[in-house]
Amino acid sequence: MTAFSVGHAGAKRWQDAARKCVQSLSPMPPSVNLGFLYFTDHFAASAAEILTYLKSETGIVHWVGSVGVGVLAGGVEYLDEPAMVVMVAALPEDGFRVFSGKARPPARGELTASGAVAAHFAVVHADPRTDDVAGLIEDMAQKLASGFLVGGLSSSRSEHWQIADELISGGLSGLVLSSGIAISTRLTQGCAPLEARHRVTACERNILVTLDNRPALDVFIEDIGPRFAGDLEEAGRMFSVGLPVEGSDSGDYLVRNLAGIDRGNKLLAIGDYPQTGMQLMFCRRDGAGAREDLLRMLNDIRPATPPRGGLYFACVGRGAGMFGERSEEMRIIREHLGDFPLAGFFANGEISHDRLYGYTGVLTLFL
Repeated sequence: MTAFSVGHAGAKRWQDAARKCVQSLSPMPPSVNLGFLYFTDHFAASAAEILTYLKSETGIVHWVGSVGVGVLAGGVEYLDEPAMVVMVAALPEDGFRVFSGKARPPARGELTASGAVAAHFAVVHADPRTDDVAGLIEDMAQKLASGFLVGGLSSSRSEHWQIADELISGGLSGLVLSSGIAISTRLTQGCAPLEARHRVTACERNILVTLDNRPALDVFIEDIGPRFAGDLEEAGRMFSVGLPVEGSDSGDYLVRNLAGIDRGNKLLAIGDYPQTGMQLMFCRRDGAGAREDLLRMLNDIRPATPPRGGLYFACVGRGAGMFGERSEEMRIIREHLGDFPLAGFFANGEISHDRLYGYTGVLTLFL
């Protein structure tokens, strides 16, 4: 039977934080065989000692995790302070496999002893300094029967550690789950799209020249309304561009920054390279928009029975900066889904399906 337990703590010394986490795990579910570890970069220099301690205290051999500028647990955010969160799980022995550059994931089509598809879904962590991280994510997705992975890029002001049974850096690592592990996952974009959709009719590199055969800036001003039209500098901070994902049946889109506004030539620069003919919409990025989209996501993912455990990967730009109060986002999740073991971290880029996102929160539930 799948079961989870979580412990989290903030402390100046890693020894104190780790000990409190282990104490919170007691009593651990029988037959625990997997651990998730997320710690803030205040403890990055002691990562090896932390992992060794947790293996010794719990008896768990298999661990996955990452470092972040902040970590997350049920109802709580620890941001820019020394802290860690530890979640342990009892999963079917053939239901998961830890992978890294040193250990391969199951081959596509491989079956477990119980007859489940071995490589169905994955939880991954990646080093943001690695070349073509997006390409690694796409490649990993193709190795999975569902084509679906979730996770985040390490965020740190020092070492960018990942954990995949041991301490590693660089590339992509994580956990492959079999089809015998019941999960559900959704993402929230941290903004609310405006109603109008437009077609790119002229562009050059990352510059939008015309939308719907009209000057791009004119279309933008019309969409955002008179309240923001008088202060385009503020509008550039408040609004983003949403690029719909082709083939998505859930209205998924990629959020990209407005990188510049050319009033004289009525041009918009965005943080991507648009193509003529593609659709886009403008998105409002503020606390109200973020809350609105988070609630949409929670209503979408709400299971019929309480989840056994969960993982949440949130952009470093979320938290109090987006929701107004510290831990507010995590409190909203707990309020709507209940108090269940949940762990995660503030990432430097979030992974969902086969893509790398920004400003998002990616929630995965074990059912």
